[in-house]
Amino acid sequence: MNYFILTYFVYLLVSIALTVWVAKVLFKNGRVFLVDIFHGNNELADSVNKLLVVGFYLVNIGYMSLALKETGSIGSTQVVVEVLSYKLGCIILILGGMHFLNLVVFFKLRSRAKRDKAFNINIQ
Repeated sequence: MNYFILTYFVYLLVSIALTVWVAKVLFKNGRVFLVDIFHGNNELADSVNKLLVVGFYLVNIGYMSLALKETGSIGSTQVVVEVLSYKLGCIILILGGMHFLNLVVFFKLRSRAKRDKAFNINIQ
């Protein structure tokens, strides 16, 4: 058995599954923040949410593609597990980082929207 092919296959399978799962969670739960940010404009919130998910997929799949190549030797199952551990650990850290980045952006946008709304109410 070619250990490189096994490593690539498992890496892509797990990475894509993780990316899809995180994207679905972000899409589902991020909508609430976006609807609030856009003052109940569901159509705009859904549109922005879809665009954020597309960007999320592009960044993650791009990184997965760049990280796919393995230049070291893979001569045993132990090395397969070690290489997968490193590569998948990087993917998980990137997914976590992007998740927190999304949260920061959502909270900043939400704070700004609430401040603007309060400002507009005070003016009237």
